[in-house]
Amino acid sequence: RVALSYFEDGSIEMACPPLRALLHIMAHGNYEGKDAHHPDIRAMFTRQSLLESGWYAERLQAKLQTDRRLKLRQLDSLRRFLAKEQYRKEAERLGLPAKLAELEAALADLETQPAAALNRLEGTIGCDPAVLTEAC
Repeated sequence: RVALSYFEDGSIEMACPPLRALLHIMAHGNYEGKDAHHPDIRAMFTRQSLLESGWYAERLQAKLQTDRRLKLRQLDSLRRFLAKEQYRKEAERLGLPAKLAELEAALADLETQPAAALNRLEGTIGCDPAVLTEAC
């Protein structure tokens, strides 16, 4: 009954591959004609299998996109603060010009070397692409 609810509300589409297979088996008795004891199904539950899945690649791409958006918002906020003359001394004391340069370099790295940025994300949970919106 619980497994069927994933199909009824469409959330099966968000499940990672091994969970998707397990929910199919629980709800329908098999996944692609295989039961829970089949070696192909059992192999889905390895770390490597999950890291090589399209599901995981989408999560890393979504994380890269959210990281880029966050850095753009941070840059905008920091630049606006640094533009205020009345805060110049405080900005210097806090080392904000250096932080601005670090942030600009980090953003440039994300934009010019996305493959390297994706490699650094490997092993993380990434970001659920289902919640990725223009507002992020």
